[in-house]
Amino acid sequence: MSEEKKGFFARLKEGLTKTRDNIVRGIDSVFSGFSAIDDDFYEELEEILIMGDIGVNATTAIVERLKQQVKEKHIKEPSECKQLLIESIKEQMQVDETAYDFEKEQSVIMVIGVNGVGKTTSVGKLAGKLKDEGRKVLIAAADTFRAAAGDQLAEWASRADVPMIGGKEGADPASVVFDAVNAAKARGVDVLLIDTAGRLHNKKNLMEELRKMNRIIDKEFPNAHRENLIVLDGTTGQNALVQAREFGEVADLTGIILTKMDGTAKGGIAVAIQSELKVPVKYIGVGETIEDLQKFNSEEFVNALFDVNMEDIGELHLPENEQQTDTQEE
Repeated sequence: MSEEKKGFFARLKEGLTKTRDNIVRGIDSVFSGFSAIDDDFYEELEEILIMGDIGVNATTAIVERLKQQVKEKHIKEPSECKQLLIESIKEQMQVDETAYDFEKEQSVIMVIGVNGVGKTTSVGKLAGKLKDEGRKVLIAAADTFRAAAGDQLAEWASRADVPMIGGKEGADPASVVFDAVNAAKARGVDVLLIDTAGRLHNKKNLMEELRKMNRIIDKEFPNAHRENLIVLDGTTGQNALVQAREFGEVADLTGIILTKMDGTAKGGIAVAIQSELKVPVKYIGVGETIEDLQKFNSEEFVNALFDVNMEDIGELHLPENEQQTDTQEE
């Protein structure tokens, strides 16, 4: 496992401390406090998971799976359920191998979400990561409402050594997208990353503009692989779920970037969002640098949440493509 990945895992584990205190301690008290696996045991477990922002849908699915396994394996002791519960949560959060196809194909990635969630920063970090993977990247600064959004993105573009189009305050975002799409085609760009305004999900006109941008891309670049990634702030808990639902009504969400996972007590929302929306968490952020945004790995996330030791994870738990890249790096 690469040093970068180890460092990220350590930061993720540290970042999830408050969530761990919020969820895992409660779960442990259920496992140690009950002498039998009965309805009360399951009810208590459900309550802790729901209170820990894991959400009703995900909790129901996790507990049903646990009941099934307890029955199949003839488990009698509550303490023996913990590993089964951990595995059940991991299963809920698995990300399909095709989730990162956009890295290999000519793609247009639109990054959306409300103000203050770390959207512009995520675009910059993503541009840097894709550039490091040898992709030819172009950034479109279509957030023309917020003063300094263009400047902030230009700084990230410069740091990642990636060209940028747009960024003028007050410009028409749809025209920025039109110019960027045509520039991407002319320059043979692999990935066009579009930063959009921090649309408040109750602003109808801004939502309409998002639809307009999507129509332009459909018309001008019909063969491109499309991604609509929504950036959600991990500290907002259930509110993040509300935002994702609202945006899902106007854009076909293909993935989630979950930011600010360092220091939130609501990290369980990562499980809820994936289960409720059937949209995978593709990236997770725990800090300010490019290295602090990483591909989401359910194995690592749940191990970090339950404080499983790094030594216990090993190479076997990494997805195949991650193993290969790590080998190449070293």
